[in-house]
Amino acid sequence: MQGPCKNHGHCLHQPHARNWHGICEDKDQSEMQAAFPLVENYSSCDIVKATQYGMLERCKELVEAGYDVRQPDKENVTLLHWAAINNRLDIVKFYISKGAIVDQLGGDLNSTPLHWAIRQGHLSMVILLLKCGADPTLIDGEGYSSIHLAVVFQHMPIIAYLVSKGQSIDTTDFSGQTPLMLSAQKVIGPEPTGFLLKFNPSLSAVDKVEKNTALHWAVKAGNVNAVELLLDAGSNLDIKNVKGDTPLDLAHQIQNRIIIHMLTQEDKMRIRKNSRLLRMLEKYEFFLLLVSSLTLMWATGYIMDLNSDSWLLKGSLLLFIFFGMTLFTRQFVGIKNVRYLPAVFMLSSIFWMSMTWFIWFLPDILNTQGIPFVLTVVGLLYYFYKTWRTDPGYIKISEEERKSVVTLAEAGHLDFRTFCTSCLVKKPLRSMHCIACNSCIAKFDQHCLWTGQCIGVGNHYYFILFLLFLTLVGAWMVYGTLLYWSEHCATTYQQDGAWTYFTQIMSCCPWVLYIFTLVCFHTSWASLMLIIQLYQIAFLGLTSHERLKLTIQGQSSKHPVSLRKTPYNHGCFQNLADFFQCRCFGIFKPNVVDWTKQYTITLHPAKGKNIHSV
Repeated sequence: MQGPCKNHGHCLHQPHARNWHGICEDKDQSEMQAAFPLVENYSSCDIVKATQYGMLERCKELVEAGYDVRQPDKENVTLLHWAAINNRLDIVKFYISKGAIVDQLGGDLNSTPLHWAIRQGHLSMVILLLKCGADPTLIDGEGYSSIHLAVVFQHMPIIAYLVSKGQSIDTTDFSGQTPLMLSAQKVIGPEPTGFLLKFNPSLSAVDKVEKNTALHWAVKAGNVNAVELLLDAGSNLDIKNVKGDTPLDLAHQIQNRIIIHMLTQEDKMRIRKNSRLLRMLEKYEFFLLLVSSLTLMWATGYIMDLNSDSWLLKGSLLLFIFFGMTLFTRQFVGIKNVRYLPAVFMLSSIFWMSMTWFIWFLPDILNTQGIPFVLTVVGLLYYFYKTWRTDPGYIKISEEERKSVVTLAEAGHLDFRTFCTSCLVKKPLRSMHCIACNSCIAKFDQHCLWTGQCIGVGNHYYFILFLLFLTLVGAWMVYGTLLYWSEHCATTYQQDGAWTYFTQIMSCCPWVLYIFTLVCFHTSWASLMLIIQLYQIAFLGLTSHERLKLTIQGQSSKHPVSLRKTPYNHGCFQNLADFFQCRCFGIFKPNVVDWTKQYTITLHPAKGKNIHSV
């Protein structure tokens, strides 16, 4: 018999004479019946087939009759190999109790039963074999140890378990490659590279043959995700391999423009950090970004407001100002703060909208109308600050909890649909890992561009009020703009139509039209987002992320998925009471749930209500 296929961890080779197919326990029963011939008389099965199909009683019968469990077949495959690859836990325990050698090498790849189990991704079998004394450091015929195999086949739960059990993150295979090098070379995607980096592997280690670092291997494979992760982790850009090539040299050889750009920019950033002046400016990057945005928006409005009728001149000046500010931002603002550009743009817009109100609009309105506008602007800035600075619901765990992978795995709870490989924590219900914030957020709604912050259970309430006040400020500005045009601009809309009206208000005061455009833009997205948020909260009881996930699931599923029938929808008024924690003079009793520690939902059998329990 041959071992697992070298190219695919889920398929097996087998001689036609034996007509055996590798049975996986997670297959649908109908698929199994179609794929595998049913055994009519189990008493006639040989021990190999009985092992593959999990017939424990038949196996016991044959062993008691004198069959030696250590006896390999003609291709050096033992019964323990077949039991391991098919995840037959009880049979493995039985064979080991009868003297089976847990680390017996066998098959074409000269692998142990542990290797076979890892290739198939059977975490429960891996746990059992390790408890029975299996050695995870043994090398198979391809030169891989257990952790190398788990990395190559991307079995994240097994990687986590092996590392937590103490297997070195820098262990090398036959050619001297570490798991990180293998992941960078063979796995296109952020995992398991990102997961391995959490355990501080050596970034400067090189293999025995080509003397490549993990970054060399990532560049050579064109693995953009791995290159980005390794650069963020601080990989050395200057180490040369056996041919004298740096990672950048390799990137030029394979002519990968994306990786060349990434490596070049990273080199510039590191040189920049060595500059004393730039290190000082780094502390004030956000302030510089805000000043740049304010200046750019003022310059744009000022150029539009010039008396010159030459739009070519105005356009040229605008392009010059734009590219000048872009160059300034790239030189003095780091990549980490660039994500705040939308928020800075919005704050700059609010500033110039306020200035326009007081300078252009205030003389034409009643003094009492200026007070509500000021209050709405103050409310807007306050709730923006609260949304930005309030903890959105970061999942915080102790170091002891972080090391609980072994406990979760051995209890059968290490499910990577609910376990975050970046934070090394079991994710509570309704939480999600935000790539931008690099943290798991409880009751995650979205990462909002306009606040530069995640929206979760901690600041969702403030976010709703921020949207409300931004919409109100926009409404006041629309009112002020229309009043200004009616008082100061001679228009003939009824006689000449909309286009003439537009040209008249444009020539009357380009600055006001410019600000009005900004007002319409911000009011549109804020009001639309506010309506969507309130609809989701009141009628669905869902977050934006949950609604999107269910919608995609419904589109890809044959069965319709109802957004209203979820465990979190308790009815319109109760949903609002739960979200705003409002009792309405005792009419409602809001549910208080700590979503940072909520892992299960059970349905109360009598009342039919959702009971949240940890």
